[in-house]
Amino acid sequence: MSDPIRILMCAPEHYDVDYVINPWMEGNVHKSSRDRAADQWHDLHHIIKEHAIVDLVEPVKGWPDMVFTANAGLVLGDQVVLSRFLHPERQGEEPYFKAWFEANGYTVHECPPDLPFEGAGDALFDREGRWLWAGYGFRTELDSHPLIAQWLDIEVLSLRLVDNRFYHLDTCFCPLKGGYLLYYPPAFDAYSNHLIEERVPAAKRIAIAEADAVNFACNAVNVEDVVIMNRISPELQAAIEGAGFQVRQTPLNEFLKAGGAAKCLTLRTTEPILPDVHAAVSVQSRTVQMRGHLLDAGILNNALDLVVERGGSFKVLNFDLGTERHSTSLAQVRVSAPDSEVMAEIMMELIRMGAVERPDDEQNAQLEDVPLVGVAPDDFYVTTIYPTEVRINDQWVRVGNQRMDGAIAVRHTEAGPVATCKLLRDLELGEQVVVGTQGLRTVRKPAEREQRTSKQEFSFMGSGVSSERRVELVVEQIAWDLRRIRDQGGKVVVTAGPVVIHTGGSQHLSHLIRNGYVQALLGGNAIAVHDIEQALMGTSLGVDMKQGVPVSGGHRHHLKTINTVRRYGSIAQTVEAGVLTKGVMYECVKQHVPFCLAGSIRDDGPLPDTEMDLLQAQGEYARLLEGADMVLMLSTMLHSIGVGNMTPAGVKMVCVDINPAVVTKLSDRGSIESIGVVTDVGLFLSLLVQQLERLTNPYAVMA
Repeated sequence: MSDPIRILMCAPEHYDVDYVINPWMEGNVHKSSRDRAADQWHDLHHIIKEHAIVDLVEPVKGWPDMVFTANAGLVLGDQVVLSRFLHPERQGEEPYFKAWFEANGYTVHECPPDLPFEGAGDALFDREGRWLWAGYGFRTELDSHPLIAQWLDIEVLSLRLVDNRFYHLDTCFCPLKGGYLLYYPPAFDAYSNHLIEERVPAAKRIAIAEADAVNFACNAVNVEDVVIMNRISPELQAAIEGAGFQVRQTPLNEFLKAGGAAKCLTLRTTEPILPDVHAAVSVQSRTVQMRGHLLDAGILNNALDLVVERGGSFKVLNFDLGTERHSTSLAQVRVSAPDSEVMAEIMMELIRMGAVERPDDEQNAQLEDVPLVGVAPDDFYVTTIYPTEVRINDQWVRVGNQRMDGAIAVRHTEAGPVATCKLLRDLELGEQVVVGTQGLRTVRKPAEREQRTSKQEFSFMGSGVSSERRVELVVEQIAWDLRRIRDQGGKVVVTAGPVVIHTGGSQHLSHLIRNGYVQALLGGNAIAVHDIEQALMGTSLGVDMKQGVPVSGGHRHHLKTINTVRRYGSIAQTVEAGVLTKGVMYECVKQHVPFCLAGSIRDDGPLPDTEMDLLQAQGEYARLLEGADMVLMLSTMLHSIGVGNMTPAGVKMVCVDINPAVVTKLSDRGSIESIGVVTDVGLFLSLLVQQLERLTNPYAVMA
């Protein structure tokens, strides 16, 4: 015969809503009736005594929430993990609960003072004894879970709470006998819901509606086949009874005012123990180091927010604040995640923000062989735009050809390991690929304090979106940089769409190429066709560029243009024949500026120069982008996104488009050296050329 079920309760002799530490308490301070609360508690006590032995802990004046004994601790056998309350308003309960447990023969385990864990309110045993569901996110820290697993010798499954109305696990989650589960899925993040679905078959999951959830339907006491709970809907009652349970409803609305119901008012002290179940926990922890202007640049706040938003937890182990205006700060942070997959995602983002593992914990990167040509091993590290170093044979090796959305391929040579950023399709047998996030760091150039805090209208290091009213300021800065790059023998790459031609920008872009401001041009079939059409026929897509009206038969002009170039064999040969005498493509040929026209399925013709092999076009784009100091993206969303992915950090990028969504997308790519300009691209180019003329001739007047 099994041992009788025992439940610990505390009479509501001193119960009241004296403060606000959860959303339910707001507006209810001193609005609970002590008499009604006492009656409701005694009704619950009477029902539970019909099915279990009830032990009582003496209430203490000044601690009104002692009535919620679920938070006293977590009990398994003769072991108890005492609660370590987050809020000072409840911390005074701890010694009274500890005294009760010790007086009753329990071995008491206590979390460190700065590690919150709120007992069986955030830790619920599977009713079959197979594992422990443990919540975190509001009152309990994830780092407590490994300790609980060790002390109670039980597998712990971590669930993240995301709705502050359901601040404890037992407010939205109730394991039932037979492997059934009563729960409110929106209270959990996607990872936690996936974990629940993995462990509990669909036929045994009873997902409740919000109306029942806010009545704390999940805050129920399950004793064998009986479920004792606050008032619920007829539909939910039918669902629970359909699973073979007897529902006992008892009003507990006075306790709802403090954020609790039946389960909160009870602590089960007898739980099933299976001999073949032992400690297991998937929680992972890593220690990272961040250095820089962590506070005034918001780096540390952003990093810690990211950890929490991605489902992790953190503890700042050490923080050395820079003491002078230009001093950098140093932070060491322990990051925890519910499993290795979530940890990998968090670490990947932290590495992108410049975090590295502590020097004394540095480990070499994990490398795995390329299994097939063009295929990476599972869990390969996905590269970013930021210069990256990988630790191989206890040395940091700089990754070559840095770009976004690639893999890091490693070859071992006589001179040492060589790491290169590669697209998946370019991976070769004999190479190894970096997997996971161990042994990786990005090299981030810290912005100067003045650049971070300046309120100036434009700065490349500001990474924002510039509106119409700021265009002249943007143009002035870009003109200065174009002039500097040209005079220093640098490289500017332009990626442009046909809108440049339609808006009258052809003559201005031609001017930039002719005067040495452009070293490569990237685009599609369309920009070349419409540019040549304008040069040959004075139209763009059949529209007269001077009068802005369609011309008779103009719809055929772009095809006639393509046919003409195809007759001569290429754009260059059309120029050499004296047929093409002006325009963007003409200037590229005459000034020996290389270009790549990437084709698409919608292209007419296409021009013989258009590369219709997408992979070849991507490769040529990447080659022409090598060594670029600035990229001007002119009204071509898809080509600009592609170029953005190929361009490493440190390259100044300007995206110009009349559509704010386009420039925002490019500015959000992560580079701090990018700016989005919302304006007509023809106007932008006109102003840019005028500003360059002013730099050459200070007496020139802006139109």
